[in-house]
Amino acid sequence: MNKRAVGSAYETRATAHLESLGYRIIARNYRCCMGEIDLIARHQGYLAFVEVKYRSDENSGSAAEAVDFRKQQRIIRVARWYLMEHHISEEQPVRFDVVAFEGKQVHVIQDAFWTIE
Repeated sequence: MNKRAVGSAYETRATAHLESLGYRIIARNYRCCMGEIDLIARHQGYLAFVEVKYRSDENSGSAAEAVDFRKQQRIIRVARWYLMEHHISEEQPVRFDVVAFEGKQVHVIQDAFWTIE
């Protein structure tokens, strides 16, 4: 299975897991000129921008660690574009979550990182 197919499979698993936790998925693989966000969802009054990461083992670090500062900054830029494109008020609470698959375990990290205004 190629990387894109593996990524898509884990995004599908993440979607099901998040929905079981009360998330309402509103977009998958949102793309714009700034980049891509795996999932966008509504959850407990927040608009959540979600990055999905998978690691079969820890030889290359944990899945959550793969969302480094550079990746975070790209996600933040894409999120800002999404808000502008969809005319969503700056008053809308947003957060950045990570769904990390470590082997057979799944971890949802809410507020995994934030932006400094």
